[in-house]
Amino acid sequence: MYTALRLQRKLKQELDSGRVEIVVITPDPYMTYQPFLPEAAAGNISPRHVVVPLRRVLKSCKILIGEAKAIDHAKRTATVATLATAEEGTGPVEITYDELVIAPGSISRTLPVPGLAEHGIGFKTVEEAIGLRNHVIEQMDIASSTRDPAIRDAALTFVFVGGGYAGVEALAELEDMARYTARYYHNIKPDDLKWILVEASNRILPEVGEEMGKYAIRELRARNIDVRLETRLDSCEDRVALLSDGSRFPTRTVVWTAGVKPAPLLAATDLPLNERGRLKCTAQLTVDGVDHAWAAGDAAAVPDVTSDEPGKETAPNAQHAVRQTKVLAENIVASLRGEPLKEYAHKYVGSVASLGLHKGVAHVYGRKLKGYPAWLMHRVYHLSRVPTFNRKARVLAEWTLSGLFKREIVSLGSLEHPRAEFELAAGGRRPGHGPDTPKGGSHDGSRGT
Repeated sequence: MYTALRLQRKLKQELDSGRVEIVVITPDPYMTYQPFLPEAAAGNISPRHVVVPLRRVLKSCKILIGEAKAIDHAKRTATVATLATAEEGTGPVEITYDELVIAPGSISRTLPVPGLAEHGIGFKTVEEAIGLRNHVIEQMDIASSTRDPAIRDAALTFVFVGGGYAGVEALAELEDMARYTARYYHNIKPDDLKWILVEASNRILPEVGEEMGKYAIRELRARNIDVRLETRLDSCEDRVALLSDGSRFPTRTVVWTAGVKPAPLLAATDLPLNERGRLKCTAQLTVDGVDHAWAAGDAAAVPDVTSDEPGKETAPNAQHAVRQTKVLAENIVASLRGEPLKEYAHKYVGSVASLGLHKGVAHVYGRKLKGYPAWLMHRVYHLSRVPTFNRKARVLAEWTLSGLFKREIVSLGSLEHPRAEFELAAGGRRPGHGPDTPKGGSHDGSRGT
């Protein structure tokens, strides 16, 4: 989106005259600002303000909602499946191009953990974030109404796997939200909720440094969150989380945030990949050894020209990805006009992370911050980075209102099954309540209402 946005500005005359056409192929009609997913899950920000509608910001581009299944760059063609091709039954269509910008990002990196595919919940999309919020509140409803101590204990136990940004921020924000929500339940106290963070390495939040990572652990443990380092999830079959240290936790919630891997599309191209499955790129953001192909973001292995370490690549994070797009768009324009290309160079300035409302850690430009100053820096930084003035204004307004009024504690689980009530009225059954449903309900613990 950022590359197309800059291209439509730089190539305005060419677009107006019809000499250039920019086609954006994407599975969703919006771009998700992922750093705001934890706040959306906690209810601090409305889900629709975490995403940016592409048709609104890319007015001069052709938006095609579909999924690229394969790319044959030698023939300059992309095989694309759209909603229309599925309805028509004709199969994917081939789209030709002159210049290719490939930036599909990454997907969750899963491991062959027994039960994970059936019971695990991801945290990379706005749908997953809102689904997780609904799920957490729903588990509190189950715990409040059941007479079975085992069901209550499992419903109030929440296991998060992965101690990076996504895992720590999601857990911290949701724990904050659930602790507040507990005051409205007559038989649930905040101490009844059990939160467990499982991390395979010996530290969390490595991006903010060892000292700030240790501070984050102390903060989380002070909130009665069980942080387990050098521990792995061995199984979550039958709604029981079995850890490598021998611990066993009956739970209805396992959130998987243990890293990412390149999008599967990259393997379906004829472009060169490195040993980790990312595109081999140059510092000019061209695909190495290939003409008319460009890449950026998580999918691209870009040399870090600011590092003294030979062979080091830029980290696959938003800080680099957003900045790469500026150089990428300018280099595409320069290439079309026969001008020299620029190198992408950005020295990593640090990181900020939220640990819930008014709590955070930061390591920026060598300075270490914690508590309220770090949390404030986290909000200011991401507010400055979220695309479009429209979204900035809406997010700021919601933060202001949330500071003046009480938190929202509503679970809209019906959004996941919008036709459930009508199907029931028409003689059907609620999702997850059929005769073939495993004991304990549907795999995601939803009531389907």
